[in-house]
Amino acid sequence: MGIFKKRQYGIVNLTKEEAVDIPVVPDGTWVKCDSCGKILYKKVLEENYKICNHCGGYFRLGAFERVDQVCDKGSFEEFNSGISSRNPMDFEGYDKKLKSNREKSGLTEAVITGKCKINGIKSIVAVMDSNFLMGSMGIAVGEKITLAIEKATREKLPIIIFTTSGGARMQEGIFSLMQMAKVSSAIARHNDEGLLYITVLTDPTTGGVTASFASLGDIILAEPKALVGFAGRRVIEGTIKEKLPDDFQSAEFLLENGFVDKIVKREDMKITLYKLLKLHGYKESRYE
Repeated sequence: MGIFKKRQYGIVNLTKEEAVDIPVVPDGTWVKCDSCGKILYKKVLEENYKICNHCGGYFRLGAFERVDQVCDKGSFEEFNSGISSRNPMDFEGYDKKLKSNREKSGLTEAVITGKCKINGIKSIVAVMDSNFLMGSMGIAVGEKITLAIEKATREKLPIIIFTTSGGARMQEGIFSLMQMAKVSSAIARHNDEGLLYITVLTDPTTGGVTASFASLGDIILAEPKALVGFAGRRVIEGTIKEKLPDDFQSAEFLLENGFVDKIVKREDMKITLYKLLKLHGYKESRYE
């Protein structure tokens, strides 16, 4: 019956001198894995490509974190960093939301674009970031990606787009939806020049981004277990009146059904991209 007794706790009173000697653990030293619930040491997690060493669950990466993993050290040159969204429809509270997201994420928009080298091969990259309004696509996101594609076309370079998005940005209405066609048109012109376009789908890639440029890559890669889709599971099930498979809209499901060409582990992403670029005739330019 002792198991039902109330547990007793002791109280320890410390002097000021004794309290000073207690080590203080800085905030953010430990993080919890959403997949398995384990508590992880942040430094070890970052050294492991932000992959849980217990369950293999993937933490979401910020745009610059992904650049550090994929691009050669010191080679990334960002452009068009000053382009940012305004409030074309005078949507109430949108200006305040944009400001708070800029402060929180340290970004001006939900995508960064630039030129880099991947094992010495020059490339243009666009990396979306879910830390800024869940990577939603508005005017500025569409403009930055379009300008990156046009730069790749002018300079005869491949372009790699890492996608993560909650879809089109509702606060910008039809202007956000127009970016789907604008980016897709730029990709078509890039393709007409015989240049390579690779998309890398990361968790989550949904809505208008999936319905446009995320699905147009010459080669489509995905990270393991990434959620990729257009409408949500409940919306689809309600429309077709059928139960969907448990793994529906996962990267593995899409690979099985031919939508994705390859699922690539994060630690293998850079070498995989390099091999694809090399295979398509792009050469290293280490000494330029």
